[in-house]
Amino acid sequence: MIEDLFARNKTWSAERKAEKADYFDRLANLQQPDYLWIGCSDSRVPANVIAGLEPGEVFVHRNVANLIHPADLNMLSVVEYAVHQLGVRHIIICGHYGCGGIRAAVSGERFGLIDHWLQPVRDVADRRFACRECTPWSDADFDRLCEASIAAQVERLARTPTLQAAWQAGRDISIHGWVYGLKDGLLSDLKCTVKGGQGGQAHAGGDQAHL
Repeated sequence: MIEDLFARNKTWSAERKAEKADYFDRLANLQQPDYLWIGCSDSRVPANVIAGLEPGEVFVHRNVANLIHPADLNMLSVVEYAVHQLGVRHIIICGHYGCGGIRAAVSGERFGLIDHWLQPVRDVADRRFACRECTPWSDADFDRLCEASIAAQVERLARTPTLQAAWQAGRDISIHGWVYGLKDGLLSDLKCTVKGGQGGQAHAGGDQAHL
């Protein structure tokens, strides 16, 4: 099974070269993405594929349930590098409907270390959804929680020192909250964008998502 991956890689490489002879030469010498994508680790949600982008056009960080933890040095390092070294203009936090992390967070079950990781989702559920222990969660409830969590992560990232410093320096960077539908393959803008620009202040760029 593992050997099949090398065979598929060779086929993929040959196909790219057949399409454009200098494909890998250009890719090796250039990384100037306009986008940083912070998404879920779910294998069904590959950033560049669903956004129709080529390798090199999007810088990517993924974790379970696309969460922004203030103490996550991995994520913070990616953001700092993307903002200050790559000069990205758009940061997209993208979750997806049917997210296992969202469901696990409010299931009432215990899964181990990931329970700590998913605490921000439970915090959003406690704030936005009254008495959810009174009735079972429906698929529609999970979808709304997924959207609410994405919007909360946009706000969390906007408060980080990296983004605050970039905006104070007049950098034109926007943070967007998107959600992906596994059933139709479509991306939706939750309209919870936070922007910063010449004035050095961050501000909401659209109506807040309906929660």
